[in-house]
This record gives sequence, C-alpha cells and structure tokens, in this order.
Amino acid sequence: MIDDEADAASLNTFINGKGNKQSSINKYLDLIKNGATSSLYLQVTGTPQALLLQTMASGWHPYFTYYFQPGTEYLGGDFFFPSSSSKPNCISFLEKIKNTEKDAIIRHIAVSAQILSSGGKVCNCLIHPSVRQSAHQSFAKNVKKILEWCRENIEDFKKEIEKAYSVIYPQKYEKQPLSVILDKAESLVINDEINIYVMNGTNDVENSAYAIGSNIVIGGNTLGRGVTFPGLQTIYYTRSSKKPQADTMWQHSRMFGYDRDPGMMMVYIDEKLYKLFSDINSTNNSIISQTEDGLKDIKIYYLEELNPTRKNVLDKKHIKTISGETNYYPFYPDNNTIEDISELLKSFDSKEPYYQVSLRFFKELLSHIVPSSDFNLSAFVSVLEAILSETPTGQGILIVRRERDVAQGTGALLSPNDWNLGGQFKDKPVLTMYQVTGKKGWNGKKLWIPNIKLPHGIIYYHVSEDGDQEE
Repeated sequence: MIDDEADAASLNTFINGKGNKQSSINKYLDLIKNGATSSLYLQVTGTPQALLLQTMASGWHPYFTYYFQPGTEYLGGDFFFPSSSSKPNCISFLEKIKNTEKDAIIRHIAVSAQILSSGGKVCNCLIHPSVRQSAHQSFAKNVKKILEWCRENIEDFKKEIEKAYSVIYPQKYEKQPLSVILDKAESLVINDEINIYVMNGTNDVENSAYAIGSNIVIGGNTLGRGVTFPGLQTIYYTRSSKKPQADTMWQHSRMFGYDRDPGMMMVYIDEKLYKLFSDINSTNNSIISQTEDGLKDIKIYYLEELNPTRKNVLDKKHIKTISGETNYYPFYPDNNTIEDISELLKSFDSKEPYYQVSLRFFKELLSHIVPSSDFNLSAFVSVLEAILSETPTGQGILIVRRERDVAQGTGALLSPNDWNLGGQFKDKPVLTMYQVTGKKGWNGKKLWIPNIKLPHGIIYYHVSEDGDQEE
C-alpha cells in the first residue's frame, strides 16, 4: 500500500485524546493493514517530520527511510536558501522595495512576455498572503488596480518593464529583444490577457485554468498539498503565524519544481520569513544526511520559534525536547570503567580553560558513561551523530576538571566559572567532564560526570518509547 503525502491525513489526530480514539482515515488504514496476513505500507512525502516523530509502538514510525535525489533540473531548497550567508539573486526582501506588489506584478508581466514570446505555454505568479479570505480579496483588488494603472499609463508601464527586463536572465529560452518584450507586455495588459484567480475554501479553481497563459493565483491553505503550478516563476509570500510549523510552511511555499527557469525565478519575502525558510532547509538537509548515512534514530531540530509539525499528531507523552544552551547532566550516573575515561582524558590538562576537539571524541567519551534514568544519553549521542552527518569534521568544546568536591543531587554540577565559560560558546556543543572526589555521594567513587550543552537557540526533538521518561 502506497500512501502519498502520508504525513497529511493518515496520522491519528486524536492521539492525545482520552481513550483509544482514532481519526477516521487513520482508523481505516489500520483496518486495511491489520486485515491482511502480511502487508507493506510505504509512506511517501517531502516533509517527513511528523512521521519521524511517531513512536514505533504506534505502528506509524517508519522502519526504514529512503531519500530519492531530485534530477539536475530541479530547483529545491538549496537553490532558494543556500547554506552560504549571502542572499541569492532569486530572493527580494520586501523591506527593501518601495512598492512590493507593483514590483512583483511588473516582473511577472516581463517574465510572461519573455516566456510566451519564446514559444512557452505558461507563466504563473503565486501570491500567498494569509489564511484569511479577506486578505485574498484585498490582494486581488490591488492586483486589478495595478493592471489598470499599466493600461492607463502605457509609456510609464513600458519603462517599468524595461527595468525588469534588464535583470532577467533566461536560461531555458534565448532572451528576446527588448522591443519584442515591450510589445508582448503591452499586448498582455491592453487585451486583458493576464488572469487573476483566487483559490481558497470559497473559490475553487481547476488546474486547467492556470495551465496556459499568464496567470496570477492568490490564496491560502488550498495552495498546499495536492496542487501544482506549472511555470511558476514569481512568488509573493508573506504568510506568517506566531509559531509556524516547518512542514506546513514548506508545503505551502510551492516554489520548488522542475519547470522553473532559474534565471527568471523571483521570491518576494520578508527577511524574517526568509530566515525561517533557511532554518527549515537546514533541518531538511540534516534529515537527508542522516538518512543517507543510515542512521536509525534521525534527529529533528529547529529554532525555538518553529514547530516541526502540528501538535495534534504527536503523542505528547512520548515527544521529548532538548534545548540548546541548557546544561544537562545525570544525577545518578556511573562509569563502565573510570580508568578508560581517565586514559582518554590524560592529555587534557585541567589547568587549561578548554579544548576544541572532534565530536567523534565526544561520542567516545560518552560511550563509557552509564546514565541514570533522568538523562537520555542516547538522545544526546543521536544529536551528535546528526551534526556529524552534516559536518563530518564537526568540532565541540571540551572542558576537563578533576578533583571536584561536588555534592550529588544538589541541582547544579558546574561551578559558576565553568558555567559562564561554557556559555560563551553559542554555536558549538560543549562537553564538560567533571571528575568528582566521591566524598559527597556518587557511591564514594571518583566518577567522571558529563555535562552537555548544545548550540544556542535550537530545540532538538526525539521520541521516547518510555512515556514516563523525563529529560
């Protein structure tokens, strides 16, 4: 059984309700799976966050994950949101444009003129302002006014088209002479050949409507899954929420595809939303890296202002979080051999404030820690593996202190100085290894106690099969 967009409607939206209630589609899928002597249920999606955060016991967590690399013509997340700090040419920040809507519409007309005069069949512009239908109608009204201005001020309109023409660089078509573009652009507005469609819960638009010609589509939630826009070259995206969901944002953007011309692509977006999309793309790349490395416990992380997915499909008893810049250590740990840890750390002088070492060395040290139930060591190791899958040479900060006369179970392990020292490092994991004297608890042993702090401002999500386990 193949379930396309398996994270959309198939999961149980009543998972946190009382009793054993199931949402309808989830219940029917269970009946199909359980009604056969054997079955293979294949989940397909471009946003696997919700699936990866299911428990194995639920029956909806994947047993294996496989990533299909897109073809070379595909414009995906790395095209629009590259890891480099510089903004790509296909992105325009709304804060730096005087009349954003007019700028977007003029560019769409110029690109439409280029594509249609070169033998292309369709050029689409997508405007995604909000979930509110009143906003959709307001934008549609403004777009009509802009097109009216174009018709009534044809010479000024041509000057605007000429400006837009100077910054488009078609790669799939030979760039047409300016005179051809001006004539085609004038024809599009004078003859009212630019279609405006509003797509939302009230207005339904057939796919065939925007399959040819020059079109401007405005909408909200209905622009998400199950609908594609051919020849989509211009996107105006301003949808926001107090704490947006990563998978929903990614699905609603609609900017990715094979039939876009990279030299004429443009996304109008504000800087904050661009940063959120960049963070989502970074986590997507991390999920891909972990998948390709064959990691079974794939870690998902986001900045604090992002949720991975909708909360009603995640079992809150089993979804745990690890917060960056928070210090974690086990209250009642043990070492499988104190001597092995001491040997690994013998070249690290306690008098030195800190060392920068490989995260693989972190993993080796932690492999000798026997954690107590209050400390999910495997989750921290999985986070390190997730970082290493993206950056195999990843480094962290190691702080080593010996002969620490620390009492067990007091609520704080680190001294104020070491706490402040570790806090200086915002973008790297920090592992502080304390060897306690054993005079104040710790079963009288000179144990090594790990204190872990992950990079600042990031929330790491993981699934605990034991719902009573606490971080």
